Formats: sequence, structure tokens, C-alpha cells
Amino acid sequence: MEERRSFTAEELALAKSVDLTAVAASLGYTVKKIGRYHTLKEMDSIRIYNRTNWFRWSREHERGNNGGSQIDFLRVFAGMEVKDAVFWLLDFSGYQRDGNWEKKSANVYVEKKEEKKKPFVLPARAKNNDYLYSYLTGDRALDRHTVDYFVSCGLIYEERSHHNIVFKGNDVQGKTRFASMRGVSDREGKAFKCDVAGNDKNYGFNIWYGQSDEVMVFEAAIDLMSYVEIRGDYVTNKLALGMLSDAPLATFLEEHPKVRKISFCLDNDEPGRKAAEALMEKYYGLDYEVEDCPPPKPFKDYNQWLQTAKRCISAPVPPKAAVR
Repeated sequence: MEERRSFTAEELALAKSVDLTAVAASLGYTVKKIGRYHTLKEMDSIRIYNRTNWFRWSREHERGNNGGSQIDFLRVFAGMEVKDAVFWLLDFSGYQRDGNWEKKSANVYVEKKEEKKKPFVLPARAKNNDYLYSYLTGDRALDRHTVDYFVSCGLIYEERSHHNIVFKGNDVQGKTRFASMRGVSDREGKAFKCDVAGNDKNYGFNIWYGQSDEVMVFEAAIDLMSYVEIRGDYVTNKLALGMLSDAPLATFLEEHPKVRKISFCLDNDEPGRKAAEALMEKYYGLDYEVEDCPPPKPFKDYNQWLQTAKRCISAPVPPKAAVR
């Protein structure tokens, strides 16, 4: 008989201790503090209390969708099942789990040591990238030359079914090991984001130039693209974690031993600042040269900086460099 166990009390407690304002920010919402609670710019009926619980002051939504814990927030606003929400929160906190998990009953999720992993298959491509260009050049204010560059490198494309943008993470051999998707139209302020099933979270969206001994590290792929446009930097290695865990960075450094300097370009919010401080201390202790490179205040991230300063910045035309 297989050895099985449910989520431990420690794991559930850890999942419910994650800063809910950080969770909301990672999903693309703009968090604002008002007195003793936080709310969201996109949905001002939301109230976040003690950074761990939320409530929606609205009668328009079904019962069960008006408040709860971090798990309920991911269930309602990210469309996750309870199991996936717990996984997501544990990953977000940096917690390392052993084995895989399966559903045992309606409310209990258990571990199964030998469960076949879903195959990693990239979504089918759309006939063109029209929605991708419209979103990135319109909503995100990226220059078409910048988007052209990442499309030509084969790092982003538009998928066929829902026209989501696919961001690819390749290994040192150029094989795609990770992919995430981002919707091109937000509904009621809700941004669609998800990872492609079966991918390897030890990899992230990255661009490697080969000659550089530095890597610039971002939270999100679009911030990475925005930095390229703002700085005109087409020579420094870059990596988007897609989260605040450094697993993709550890893999990148292992595959590229020439890299000796790490510049952390994480967000200008509380979770980003705390993560930058912790990661700089960690990698300085591992004999890397480290630097903190957030966007200037008051901008939360590089894309917000780009959107605000767009009329004052001329992005250089990217060179036709060969990128894996």
C-alpha cells in the first residue's frame, strides 16, 4: 500500500502566512494602503486585513467569492483549484516540497511518491502575433522594435486558442524548459497568468549573450523587456524569475559559470525590496559581486517607469545579434 499523507499543519499554516498584498501584486494588481487595511486600485471594493485575509464589499458576487484567506484569493482571482493555490503559495514562500500530490477526496490532498509528471508541451502558435503586439505596444507601452527583437529571438509568441502571450525559458543548450502565459485582455481588473503544465520551475525567461559576465535579474518578463528598451542594453545577460524564489537564478548561474556579477532589478514594493536584500546577502556570501538596481522611486517596476517616461525616451533600434 502506498504511503500517503495530507498537507501538514505546518504547510497549511505557511501557505496562510504569505503576505496577501504580495500575492495580489504578483498577480498584477496595484495595492494601496488606506488606514488599517489595503485595497486594490483595480477593484476598490476589496479590503485586505492584516495582510492575510480579504473581503469584498459587494453583493454582486456569489457567496463564497466575497472573502477569505490567501487560498481563496487565488481561487477567486486566479482561477486556481484549492490544491494548486496551496502549491502556489508554498512555492511563493520558497518552501521546498518532496514528491508529487494527488486528490484523495473532495477536501483532502495527499502525496503520492510515484506519479507521472505531465508532459511539457508548448501551446500551439497563432497564425500571427497581432494580439501580442497590440497588448505590448499599447497597454505596456513597449516600442515595436523592442517587441520585434524578442519575437525574432524566439522568446515570445502568441498562442492560438486564447491569444495569450507565451514567454519561453530556455536552458543553456537552447531547449525550452519553462513557459508561462499572460493574457492580453484583463477582465474586471483581473489579469490572466499561468505556467504551462509540466514545465520546470528551475528555469525562467532569459536571454544570454555569451560574452557578458553579468546577469540582470527581474521579477517579470515584461519588466525585463522594459529595461532593455529604457537602457538600450543588448549585451548583458538577463533573467526573469517569474516569482521571488531564486531557483531560476541558481540554475542560470550553474549553466553559465562565467557569470560573476548579479544585478537585482526587483520591484520597488515591500516584497521586492525584502527579496532583493535577502538575495544580495545570499549571493554575496557565495562570492558573487551583487548590486541593487530597482527602478527609481516612485515607480514600482521597470514597466511602470517606461510607461510614465515613454514620451521622453527614445529606445535604440536593437542590433541583429544572434541569440539562441
